Amino acid sequence: MPQDPTPVPGVERPVITVIDVIRAVVLVVAVASLALWGFATWDLPWSIVVGIGAPVVVILVWALFLSPRPVLRVHPFLRAAVELLIYVGVTIAWWSMDQALIGSAFALVAIVTGLISGRRALG
Repeated sequence: MPQDPTPVPGVERPVITVIDVIRAVVLVVAVASLALWGFATWDLPWSIVVGIGAPVVVILVWALFLSPRPVLRVHPFLRAAVELLIYVGVTIAWWSMDQALIGSAFALVAIVTGLISGRRALG
């Protein structure tokens, strides 16, 4: 049987909720979607450049503004705008691959989880 570890003074463990897990899955799907879009939509050699470059840019933007310990701390509304920009880009990528249903489903899940998480962070 697993035991609860004894608490260490001065160390706080983050509370991970279901919405945090869903947001992480949304980010992984966004990065994978942009890689798929880059490799499938563009001709060589641009497919390699975009297929690797687009996910790298999203990961860098996430690390700068959206990560749990962001490099740049910005106003919550600017943070939400950056997150929304990533979601819009992924949705447009799906639409450009003639997969409007997948793009719309992604947008719905991403925006709802972003709104729930944002409300939790503000309140």
